[in-house]
Formats: sequence, structure tokens, C-alpha cells
Amino acid sequence: MSAGGDVRRALWLIIPTFLLMLQLLVGLRLPRADRAGTSGAFRDEFIFTVISIEPGRRTSHETGPLDFLRDEEMAVSRGYEDENQISTSNQKGGRGFELQQWASGEPSFTAELERVITHITTPQVNCSRVLLPGKTQASQVSGAPWLLCVEGWSLPTQGTPCVAYSFSMDHGDTGFLQALSKACEVHRFDPGGHYGDRPRAIRQHRAWLNWRVARGRMQKKKEVLGSGSRTLSEIMETLGHHTVDFLYADLLSVEWRVLQNWVELGILGRVHHLVATVHLQWAGFEVGGTEAEVVRYWFSVLQGLQDAGFRLAHSSPGVGQSILRHNVKNAHSSYTLSWVNTRPEY
Repeated sequence: MSAGGDVRRALWLIIPTFLLMLQLLVGLRLPRADRAGTSGAFRDEFIFTVISIEPGRRTSHETGPLDFLRDEEMAVSRGYEDENQISTSNQKGGRGFELQQWASGEPSFTAELERVITHITTPQVNCSRVLLPGKTQASQVSGAPWLLCVEGWSLPTQGTPCVAYSFSMDHGDTGFLQALSKACEVHRFDPGGHYGDRPRAIRQHRAWLNWRVARGRMQKKKEVLGSGSRTLSEIMETLGHHTVDFLYADLLSVEWRVLQNWVELGILGRVHHLVATVHLQWAGFEVGGTEAEVVRYWFSVLQGLQDAGFRLAHSSPGVGQSILRHNVKNAHSSYTLSWVNTRPEY
């Protein structure tokens, strides 16, 4: 065989192999190119994503104060202990999380929403003694942004130090901090370090709440949290607290997944009073499905709190009347809810 024939045969073998390798390389690069756009594949890559009720439409709520969480989780290649889905299975050591039956026996956005609004606007306990924001008088309880039920059965036991946690990045916790700073050991968590004008007695931390434990996470030294996101149990363990007497949380739509996690892990017995803002404008971080499914999920989380012993003591509506992009009369886009634990652990 001639030398020219050998060359041609070699080229016929090399060229297809080269083209195949080039195709594979281009295919591997395409998802990275999509990151500059707003495709569904792009959004699915992120651990923390607001899943819109209208697929394919991206809103301004997908970026903002919680971007640090998204960046942090993208940088972690080791994965997480939990799946990024609504879990209906029991987890070891917790009560488990179960989706409730449909309000009307079948999917109905109207029926589900009516059930949720009724639940979060109907107090379940009457407190004869309450702790309110500093300038709020007893006669103004109905208009107070929150209240803490401080009857004897809901106070820390004698000799046990009072512990309070606050998670807020919008300074909406000012009254809460002022009310408890002289009576409790208060810890405030803000990853942005926007401490503002706070009493010196308050201990500031740059850590924030997460609902999953990263695999292989390095254990911090006791009382040293550092920055980044942590689960509530990690925070309590690091700070040496078995219980938290008063907890304030405005988590900017992460609250649904965080509360679900607390129900699943059975940590709610160690929280005695809870003030939390729930947001209804959009589904929430990592919450998806039809409108009826989303609201049913919200109610299931609320029911999980009730099953753990929490009873609603006060409800304060926020501004706006948009719920999942629907303008709903006699309802609001957010509510600040005050619960008391009727079965606390000590």
C-alpha cells in the first residue's frame, strides 16, 4: 500500500474521533453559557431559588438580600443531607412532615387559601399577661406587630437563664430586642453585619439560618459561629443553648422551608415562644407546584407547628394584598405571627 493511502486511512480514523471530542466539549460548555440567561435549567442549578407560580417568568425576588446564601451553596460541591424537594417522609429523630388533606377534598386554590387565612388570623390562646413592643400599650394589643405571652406557664423556669434569638436583616426586630435585652441573653443574627443602633448587651453574629446540614462541614469551636448559614440546632449547640425562650424570625420567604425542617427534626419543643413573619406574595424558596398545591403546603407547615404544641397568640397583617400574584380582598401579602409553645421542653 502506498504512503498516500496510509495517510488517508489515518485521517479517516482521526477526523471522526476529533469531531466527536469537539462535540462533547461543546456540549459540556453549553450549560455554562446558559448561566447568563434566564432558562429553567439555569434556575434549577441553584440551591436557593424562588420557583415562580408562572414557569419561565423571573421576578425581582429571585435576587436580593439572600443572594449570599445562593452563592455559598453553589460553592459547596460536597452536597447536602436533604433533598431539595417537599419531603413527606419521616426523618430520624423528628415527628415527620405530612401534607394535609385537601380542604375541599380536591385541589382548589380558593378553598386552600381560605383555610390558611382563617388559620393565621384566628388566635388560639388568650394571654392575661403579654410583653409588647416598648411603645405599645396594653389597650393597643390588636394593633401591635407582635406579642409574647408571659403567663407563668410560658416563662422560663426559675433559675434557668432566659435566651432570645433574633433573625432579621431589615431592622424590624428593634422592639423585640429592646423588650428582651434587659431580661435575657440576646443573640442577633445578620449576615450583612448591619447592626445599627443596638444595645451593647446584645451579642451580634454574622451567621444565618439554613434548613440543611452540609456534608463534611467543619465543626466550629463552641461559642464561635463565624459567618455563613447554619441550622438552628447547629447554632444552639455552638452557643451552648439547650432551649431558646424567645425567637424572632423574618426570613424573607425562607421561613416555609425552615419551619418545615423544624417540624421534621422535632426541635420545636426547645423553642418556647416564636414570632415569625410568613410571606404569601410568592411560593417561597424551593417551594413549587400549582397554586393550590403551594397553599396546601403552607397549611401543612402551619399544622405541623400546631401538632408540635404551638398555639397562635397574635396575628398582625403586613402591607399589600397580593397572594401568589392574585389581589385578594380581606387578606394580606404577609403576616407576623406570635406563637406560644404549650408543650415546651426545659
